[in-house]
Amino acid sequence: MRTRSAWRKLMWVLSGVMLSPMAVYAAAPIRTTWADQVKADSVLPEYPRPQMTRRAWTNLNGHWDYAITPRGTDKPTSWAGKILVPFCIESDLSGVAGRVGPENELWYHRTFRAPDGWKDRRTLLHFGAADWKAYAYVNGKRVGAHQGGYDAFSFDITDALQDGGNELVVRVWDPTGAGYQPRGKQTLNPNGIWYTAVTGIWGTVWMETVPRTFIHALRIDTDFAANTLKVGVETAGETAGYSLELDTMIGGLSYHAKAKAGEPLTLTPETRIPVWSPTEPTLHEFTIELKDARGNTIDHVGSYFGFRSIEIRKDSAGVNRLFLNGEPLFQYGPLDQGWWPEGLYTAPTDEALKYDLEVTKRLGFNMVRKHVKVEPARWYYWCDKLGLLVWQDMPSGDAYINSQQPDIRRTAQSGYNFERELRRMIEGLYNHPCIVMWVPYNEGWGQWETARIVEFVRGLDSTRLVDNTSGWADRNVGDVLDIHSYPAPRIDRLDDRRAVVNGEFGGLGLPMKGHLWQEKDNWGYRTYETQAALTDAYCNMLGDLHRLVGRGVAAAVYTQTTDVEGEVNGLMTYDRSVLKMDEARAAAAANRLYTTPPKVTTILPTSAESGAMWRYTTTRPDADWAQPTFDDSTWTKGKGGFGTRGTPGAKVGTTWGTGDIWIRRRFTLDAIPSAVELNIHHDEDAEVFINGTRVASLKEYTTDYSVVAMDDTAIRAMKTGENVIAIHCHQTNGGQYIDAGLVSVE
Repeated sequence: MRTRSAWRKLMWVLSGVMLSPMAVYAAAPIRTTWADQVKADSVLPEYPRPQMTRRAWTNLNGHWDYAITPRGTDKPTSWAGKILVPFCIESDLSGVAGRVGPENELWYHRTFRAPDGWKDRRTLLHFGAADWKAYAYVNGKRVGAHQGGYDAFSFDITDALQDGGNELVVRVWDPTGAGYQPRGKQTLNPNGIWYTAVTGIWGTVWMETVPRTFIHALRIDTDFAANTLKVGVETAGETAGYSLELDTMIGGLSYHAKAKAGEPLTLTPETRIPVWSPTEPTLHEFTIELKDARGNTIDHVGSYFGFRSIEIRKDSAGVNRLFLNGEPLFQYGPLDQGWWPEGLYTAPTDEALKYDLEVTKRLGFNMVRKHVKVEPARWYYWCDKLGLLVWQDMPSGDAYINSQQPDIRRTAQSGYNFERELRRMIEGLYNHPCIVMWVPYNEGWGQWETARIVEFVRGLDSTRLVDNTSGWADRNVGDVLDIHSYPAPRIDRLDDRRAVVNGEFGGLGLPMKGHLWQEKDNWGYRTYETQAALTDAYCNMLGDLHRLVGRGVAAAVYTQTTDVEGEVNGLMTYDRSVLKMDEARAAAAANRLYTTPPKVTTILPTSAESGAMWRYTTTRPDADWAQPTFDDSTWTKGKGGFGTRGTPGAKVGTTWGTGDIWIRRRFTLDAIPSAVELNIHHDEDAEVFINGTRVASLKEYTTDYSVVAMDDTAIRAMKTGENVIAIHCHQTNGGQYIDAGLVSVE
């Protein structure tokens, strides 16, 4: 039986030069239902550039020839077989499922016919993405080179064309983990949170003919306060005496704008432009015509815009929040990796690409954090269309730091490349209204000159927010203080200038037999055995998050949309066949996050809040130790909480490093509350008693204080006057901590 982690065989192909040996992976162990809909003669047939459309174009996806040669070798004289473009060679849908490696280069080959009328026009060859360094040749002539694994690029191939048949060859080299370049979650040795490498073309390849003077790019800006649309039009070719015209419908009314070529087109309607939001994702289509000095239309493109604003402002309580269109909006979304079992970086169909976002909406999310990957333009189009806010990560690369280390030092080459790829990402995605936040760094990976890079991003785009780093090494710059906390969300402190967000939390795992990439070594941050248990845990966690919203958390990101390879902490299985949680309950819990947070009243403060003293022992006590009549005078008196420093979320008052601890604390009630819940941070298992009655039995651990609902048993156990709360906490490995209090939640 073939395995994905090991070489199954070596293939040698002789073609004038000896081609490199290729590791061959097994076919994908699972697939989505869309994989079977992929047809070689109609691969991803949708128009690939939805924000600047032309009627005529040619899709070059489909079967190409391929070969793998040692790096630096001349073009092969024969080919190893067929590869289905645009699926990367490591993927099942490519038809190859092979490994290239940094020591080799991947070659592509196909023929095509020159477009009709090409001699009087310009012919552009477009690539949706190719990882990482690509060279293109038409009829033996090099027409361009590109370095960068995530941005779309194009070459003007007019001067290399000939009548009739033409030959197209593409050569790609990708160092993956052996280089400094952004690569996201790719690795040559997949394990844990690291996934299969992606080499070569992974975005649609297409071709279009344009006039000799043509519209090259658009930059769409909206001024929310001024009710204004401004479109900058970049042209190519001679434009002396040329003009631009824009036509659109806004609110049922027609609008028209004119400008000289090289000047922006501006519209300020008399009535308010309908806004774009997650609840009402209104998009306004428009067309732009380029006209020559005699008024003839030379070029014509279609596009759209969404009218919205995003900013950090203080709410009525003086807490920094994310404001969309002038109103505070809690943003909640999944961490979206964007991987597919049969296509890796590339979704099998446009319907599949859309499906993940539709499920995201159904589950009550209003945002997506696109994690260390850049998607094809159609993914952002669907976010625009469906109404999903996007936090866009820059793919990570180069060296790592932990939260205590200074920023890395890059070589000049690495730094130049990082800024170039970052610039291309921002400029390439600039026009999508869904994007509201740029995230240049994640968890210290490649984190370099953070303060300067934040300003670099602002210089490229002053209309959106910037997260200086998601998790770990915050540098006190940017628009948000981004905390990663697993599994439970948390807030450490408020920030005077920035909003506090949980850029990652959750990661609740459930391996689903029959839907796994691998049968063993799967993992989540916390694993459950049934869908019901997973749903319960998720809904309880969102209850905690809702309370944290009241304390100042302005947004949160749950890990994650789907399982990916060995990770089983997805809302869906990797093959998208199973939604792991009860949809109605999960959506209801998410939608409550957008309502007024509950009022939390302290009945008994935790030690973290009050510095309260407890009686404690690490020696097993008598059986009646939890009873209010038990004499604990011989126990040691110490300040809570109890545990080891460095345990996530712990505020240690007394060090506890043994396997078990028993703690007791007396408190007085003037009246019995109508509702009571436990506010507890436990690492690991904890049993909680009130006046000798067990009111909670908690397994595993938390990473911060969490409110746990209790039934009427706790109320019945209480009495006016003196009461006793007693807790036993058991620890097996890792960090440890225990502290608790009581609250009422309305």
